Amino acid sequence: MAIEARIRELGVRHQALERAIEDEMSRPYFDDDRLKGLKRQKLRLKEELEMLKAKAH
Repeated sequence: MAIEARIRELGVRHQALERAIEDEMSRPYFDDDRLKGLKRQKLRLKEELEMLKAKAH
């Protein structure tokens, strides 16, 4: 079940990016470029997760 393992892996990475975004936003002077990059990565992972979940069902 390689798809399920990949879904779990991407889920973990997605959560880590969410925490990184929250950490960056909690700073008084956050780095807007870094924040945009993290959000972009998170969106790509979300899209891949959705695609894999659709294949798995």
